[in-house]
Amino acid sequence: MLFSLTQLPPILIDLIYSEHQYPVFLTALLLTSGSGLLLWLNFKNTTEKFRIRESILLVVNFWLVLSLFATIPFLLSDALQMSFEDAFFESMSGLTTTGSTVISGLDNLPKAILYYRQQLQWLGGMGIIVLALAILPMLGVSGGIELYHAESSGISKDRLTPKLAQTAKILWLIYVGFTIVCALGYYLAGMSIFDAIGHSYATVAIGGFSTHDASIGYFDSIAIESVAVVFMFLSGINFSLHFFVWRRNHINHYYHDSEFRAYVAFLFFFIVVISLYLINIGQYQSIFEAIRYGIFQSVSMATTTGFSSTNFSAWVFTLPVLLIFSSFIGGCAGSTGGGIKVVRILLMFKLAAKEIKKFIHPNAQINIKLNKRSVTESTLVSVWGFFSLYVIAFIFIMIALMFTGLDQVSSFSATVASINNLGPALGEVATNYSDINDSAKWILSFSMLLGRLEILTLMALLHRAFWRF
Repeated sequence: MLFSLTQLPPILIDLIYSEHQYPVFLTALLLTSGSGLLLWLNFKNTTEKFRIRESILLVVNFWLVLSLFATIPFLLSDALQMSFEDAFFESMSGLTTTGSTVISGLDNLPKAILYYRQQLQWLGGMGIIVLALAILPMLGVSGGIELYHAESSGISKDRLTPKLAQTAKILWLIYVGFTIVCALGYYLAGMSIFDAIGHSYATVAIGGFSTHDASIGYFDSIAIESVAVVFMFLSGINFSLHFFVWRRNHINHYYHDSEFRAYVAFLFFFIVVISLYLINIGQYQSIFEAIRYGIFQSVSMATTTGFSSTNFSAWVFTLPVLLIFSSFIGGCAGSTGGGIKVVRILLMFKLAAKEIKKFIHPNAQINIKLNKRSVTESTLVSVWGFFSLYVIAFIFIMIALMFTGLDQVSSFSATVASINNLGPALGEVATNYSDINDSAKWILSFSMLLGRLEILTLMALLHRAFWRF
């Protein structure tokens, strides 16, 4: 019922631009709210507490069911004429902030449809469950902490406040604040109000949807690209860390955080390598242009945003592959980014270094530390368990895509783009996913959800032990 209210802004947009799309969104509002009301009436007197099993099931169903209802405007709009497979792919891509699209001709679409796509990413950015955490306690639903662990199975900061709902509200306020400032920055840099709002949604959500086929490259503006780089960088940082800096009014908290330092180091590495390579091969007429595009594409891909300021897939093949590989690292834990997450990569590096030292000095006692604290053995096992599941899932998804008829490059890059919630890929899906077959779209939709829920939550639901009572 709450999700149905998100149909109101597109209706308002349509009334402003008079493009006669409001019946589509009004129908979606009525169908979604009506379905929610029926469910609520049937189960409003249920008083049982959540266990971890119910929490996992609820989290997965939030994404599946809301993605399903989010398809309604895509299906009903005459401007799109989409199949159900395409509509579900687009809505899943939006809510999981992946940014892959099957729609072309964005520049000519009604403004309400364009706004709706951007809004889906914004809602998915911090996780719909975070919003639910702030609201469910007011409805008398307990078990919030189980929901939190089910949706965010990675490593992140300790809880910021004693009450989880209060924490969710604080993080949501920071998220909204970033969005407002980002939109203002885009507007002052030269975007229209409509484009500024739409792109701020996708930037802060690290989603990558745009209102133009050429993405950020449509504007060909250094100022706009600079705003995008700043907010992609900020949104890739743990939002808990943003809160600590704001609450304690001291920017040093960024520097003292191990994950943040690693995040900056990774970005700096990719920026330097990409820019120097572009300069060396003479891809652009001036060094300034090479650095400009090197910085933007490195930050966009490494944070899993997926914006494009130029056709990077046309670069010398080494560079697009390197950019695709950068998305494996992704953003920090607790950010809106996808990927494996910086902290996991950092811990794997530290564990590898420990094994080398142990090989040289077998009797040495070596502790792995993060933020000057020793990391427990259970945490390290969890990291390697996640990575194992990630690799297994990646291989199965890639092979499944190859069975549908996609070539090796397209299958590999599409798997990377979906499971890391990146969006852009190479080969047949370099610009758009509309030409791939329906089977591949369903596989990639599943992969997007798998990546957004960080593997474990969805895998747990598929395990037979989950259904034993």
